[in-house]
Amino acid sequence: MPMDEMACLPDTDLVMIATTGKAGLLPLVKALNQNKNIAFANKEPLVMAGEYIKKLRERHSGFFIPVDSEPSAIWQCLENSPSEMAHVTITASGGPFRNQSHSSLKNVTPAQALKHPTWSMGKRITIDSALLMNKGFEVIESRWLFDISWDKIKVVIHPQSIVHSMVTFIDGSVKALLSPPDMRIPIQYALSYPQRLPIVYSKISDPVDFGTLNFQPLDMNQYPCFKLALNAGKQGGTFPAVLTASDEVAVELFLENQIKFTDIHKLLETVLAEHNPESAFSLQSILAADQWARTRTKELAHQLTN
Repeated sequence: MPMDEMACLPDTDLVMIATTGKAGLLPLVKALNQNKNIAFANKEPLVMAGEYIKKLRERHSGFFIPVDSEPSAIWQCLENSPSEMAHVTITASGGPFRNQSHSSLKNVTPAQALKHPTWSMGKRITIDSALLMNKGFEVIESRWLFDISWDKIKVVIHPQSIVHSMVTFIDGSVKALLSPPDMRIPIQYALSYPQRLPIVYSKISDPVDFGTLNFQPLDMNQYPCFKLALNAGKQGGTFPAVLTASDEVAVELFLENQIKFTDIHKLLETVLAEHNPESAFSLQSILAADQWARTRTKELAHQLTN
């Protein structure tokens, strides 16, 4: 059965979307139109179609439960007091090349890029983490998920991956969610919400075990893909759809050893520069931009290697 049909089954009271790339977009749209409650770990639908999804949410009664650790942390910290928020801070581990300049990464292999220092994740998101593209996605996702203006979303480097996000309130206080880097924790909460269930697969966290926690400013020159993502999100229209599609193709080409690690940024930058944007208020324009970006990224990658 196709995923978008599964999302609409009448006996389904919660739809969990945990695909990668654009695969979750149509199931998300169908589930929203059926007023389903939706738990999602798939960033790309909200990144590529944030404006469109926001309008759908306003017309339907189902609620969203973020599963990815960073938006889940924001969601939990904001609960019952969203109007008192001053800004949110999303943390990033910095990936395996945190202490290296982007220009020094030309000869990085897929095996090296897949060695994430704190998380165990799928291949694509691990590469996006090494690029910090995933944090750009999370900023865009948070913009639409929580209806927060761009200037109220910050990102800091936090190598330990213990603090997943923080919310600073108008009185100067800060609320943070801390837990080991284990996706089972936010998944369990999404499935049991609004209750919390006892943990059975690990011991309850002890803050003493966390040790020293460090936070550092994010240098966008070190992570040019993050800067591209932020700019695409702010430009709006179909730019975010082009961003996610081009990234998906470029990362796959890198994993197949067809392009270099630093070529990912070059391809995305060129594709975004060539794009003639449209509004993102129709699913048709979003999907058309996605398809154009995939085709153009492959064409440019072929030119790079020939």
